[in-house]
Parts: sequence; structure tokens; C-alpha cells
Amino acid sequence: MKVNTQSVNFNADSKLIDFIQKRMDKLDQFYDKVIQSDVYLKVENTSDKANKIFEAKLIVPGDTLVVKKQCKTFEEGTDMAVNSLGRLLKKRKEKLRPHL
Repeated sequence: MKVNTQSVNFNADSKLIDFIQKRMDKLDQFYDKVIQSDVYLKVENTSDKANKIFEAKLIVPGDTLVVKKQCKTFEEGTDMAVNSLGRLLKKRKEKLRPHL
């Protein structure tokens, strides 16, 4: 899956982008019909330590899934968002499965 990563108000290094790509690729095992995935990385100007915002948008046939996480690091936000997206994709797949 191709992940479009955009960092707002800072430049993300290649290690972070590779990490995000690797984690998002794991979502293919839950649902293989993902059309597009966009990731937005933002840093809030607050005194709070959890000032990094990770937002992921997955476009699947007939729907758009959006998850937004605020954490201390982008890696932590990535892991939490991928777990949430995995649950959402499993739930979506269950709904689409014909009931016997």
C-alpha cells in the first residue's frame, strides 16, 4: 500500500517515514482493498509533552476511515493509530461478509 505522508510545520526524516510505511503495510493483512492512505503529522505548540498529532485517513470502497491520535512521539501515535485502524478494518470486513 502506498502511504502519502505529509508533515505540517516540520520536516519528517526518512526513518520516521519508513517506520510509518512499515506499520501501515501491516493493515493489508486485515483488508486488502484499501484504495489510498494519507498520513498527516503535526506538532502543536503547547507546553504539554503529548504535543505530536498523528492523523491517518484510509479510503476503502464506499467509506473513509479516519483516526487521530495525540502522543509524546510519532512512533507511539503510529502504533496506536494502526491498532485502531486494524480494528475498524476487521469490523468493516465482518459487516461485508455474507451471513450464513
